[in-house]
Amino acid sequence: MRVLAAMSGGVDSAVAAARAVEAGHEVVGVHLALSASPGTLRTGSRGCCSKEDAGDARRAADVLGIPFYVWDFADRFKEDVIDDFVAAYAAGETPNPCLRCNEKIKFSALSDRAVALGFDAVVTGHYARLEDGVLRRAVDEDKDQSYVLAVLTADQLGRAMFPIGDTPKPRIREEAAERGLAVANKPDSHDICFIPSGDTQAFLGAKIGIRPGAVLDADGTKLADHEGVHGFTIGQRKGLGLPGPAADGKPRYVTDIDPDSGVVRVGSAKDLEVWTILADRAVWTSGATPDGPIECIVQVRAHGGTAPAVGEAVGDGLVVRLREPLTGVARGQAVVLYRPDSASGDEVIGSGTISGTERETHSYATEAVADSTR
Repeated sequence: MRVLAAMSGGVDSAVAAARAVEAGHEVVGVHLALSASPGTLRTGSRGCCSKEDAGDARRAADVLGIPFYVWDFADRFKEDVIDDFVAAYAAGETPNPCLRCNEKIKFSALSDRAVALGFDAVVTGHYARLEDGVLRRAVDEDKDQSYVLAVLTADQLGRAMFPIGDTPKPRIREEAAERGLAVANKPDSHDICFIPSGDTQAFLGAKIGIRPGAVLDADGTKLADHEGVHGFTIGQRKGLGLPGPAADGKPRYVTDIDPDSGVVRVGSAKDLEVWTILADRAVWTSGATPDGPIECIVQVRAHGGTAPAVGEAVGDGLVVRLREPLTGVARGQAVVLYRPDSASGDEVIGSGTISGTERETHSYATEAVADSTR
C-alpha cells in the first residue's frame, strides 16, 4: 500500500514507520506542525511538536530513506484541541486532549488529506492493535493507548495502521537502536503537549481569567473561595484551598462542579462512588450500533481502573450501569467499553463522552440485567 507515516519525532512513530517500510509499503513521512510558534527545544520529557522534534523526525526519515514533509495543522489544532480543552474546563469538565487530537487531527484532518492525496492508510506509533478491523489493547498494558483511540469510527480505523502494538516498549527502543535511529533513547512525552511548563492551572487561568466561586461541603457550608472552576476536577484531593481535612480527620475530594454558580462541592471518598454513567457522542468501532444491552468492561480514564458493567445505546449516546462502583468519574472524559468475552478480553466496543453520573445503587439487579442480555 501507499501509506503516510505520522512522525512525531519520537521513538514509537519512527519504529512504526520503519516497520511499514520493512513490510513493503510505499511510505512517506510527515511531521505535523501543531504550534504557530514552536519552541526550539523541549524541556526534558515535557511538551512535543517543537523544532527539535521536527528535526528528529526528519533525521529518522533520512535513515529510513523515505520522503519527508512538514504539514501545518496549527490552526486546526488550536480550534479543535486547544480551544476545546479550554472551553471544557470553563464548563466544569475534564477533557482529554490526546483523545480529541486523535479524533479531530490525526484520524480526521490528516487522514482526509492523506486519502485526497492517494494514500491508502495513515501509520502511527500508537500502542494498540488492529486485527481484521477490530481495535484491541496493546500487548504492553502499561503503554496501551486503545482508550484514546476508542473515539475512531470504523471508517477511520479502516484507514489506520498501528505497527508497534504487538511489542513491549523496551523492545521498541532496542529495535530503534538496531536500526540506527538516533531517537532510540529519547524520553517519552508526558503531560499535555501544548502546555510544556506542565502548569495546567496557570495555562487555563491565563485563558479563562478569574471567575470567583465557593467551595462547599456536602451540607452546603462554605469552606473557602476560589478563582474559577477550571482549577478543579472530580476526585481532586490536593490544591483545594482548604485549611485541613474534614471534622472526622479524613481527606476531602471534589465531588461536583457547577460552572454556572461557580460552586465546587467536596465530600468523602464514599461520595465519589458512581453506579451509572451517562454519555453522549457515542462511537461504535464496528460501525454498527448494538441492539440492546451488552455486557462489557468499562474504563473512564486513560490508564485508569476498569469495572464490569452493562452498556446500552440510547439515541446518539449511551448509558452504562456499573456492577461495582467507580470513583473520580468526570464529565468530559470518555467512557470506553471493552468486550470481556473476546479471545484476550481486550476488544474495544465503543466509547462516549461522559455527560453525567448517578451515585445511587440501582436495583436493576444482576439477575434482571442478566435476563435482559440473554
